[in-house]
Amino acid sequence: MKKIYGSAAEALDGVLFDGMLVAAGGFGLCGIPELLLDAIKEAGTKDLTFASNNAGVDDFGIGILLQTRQVKKMISSYVGENAEFMRQYLSGELELEFNPQGTLAERMRAGGCGIPGFYTKTGVGTVIAEGKEHKDFNGETYIMEEGIFADLAIVKAWKADETGNLVFRKTARNFNPPAAMCGKVCVVEVEEIVPTGSLDPDSIHLPGIYVHRLIQGEHEKRIEQRTTRAA
Repeated sequence: MKKIYGSAAEALDGVLFDGMLVAAGGFGLCGIPELLLDAIKEAGTKDLTFASNNAGVDDFGIGILLQTRQVKKMISSYVGENAEFMRQYLSGELELEFNPQGTLAERMRAGGCGIPGFYTKTGVGTVIAEGKEHKDFNGETYIMEEGIFADLAIVKAWKADETGNLVFRKTARNFNPPAAMCGKVCVVEVEEIVPTGSLDPDSIHLPGIYVHRLIQGEHEKRIEQRTTRAA
């Protein structure tokens, strides 16, 4: 089975369609699948729902798709630092489903494991719990959250072998593994592809069984907040 493609556009060919649900890795500006997001922008796919911790910033990450009005709904934990995200949400142009970060990660992981739903205490008594099933266990109230089953997962990793086994670098692992797990099709961009068998099995963070397509490319590594002091 061919997994390595020459470009992001090639890797997404035949996968994209209007109205699809996309799970995207990344946290802030760290570990964002920027090449794949650029390719989605160029493809013009619209009415998208994104499950992602946040939407990057106005000109990087999912923010570029908000600018082109290709996103109709975000399933996210964090709105701040993206002025267009906030503007569209407050004006009613963009649907937003808030999720606590741990709940969002677990919803993705559950989808990847074939688990349709689970109970959690997080969000009980808040707007997060509105309209959701409540159930008591041992005298404590929990709410039901549904697993996320995405049409497509787009992920950024540091290194892969030719079969798609992935290694993430430091905090860039963040939401990428659970996002990769929950996609019917998972497309990954990496900095380096190495021969099969050259990765230490104990160093692999996500097995290639979850990965359907791979690209290698150059990536921009931005710093979200730079704080300095006088010498």
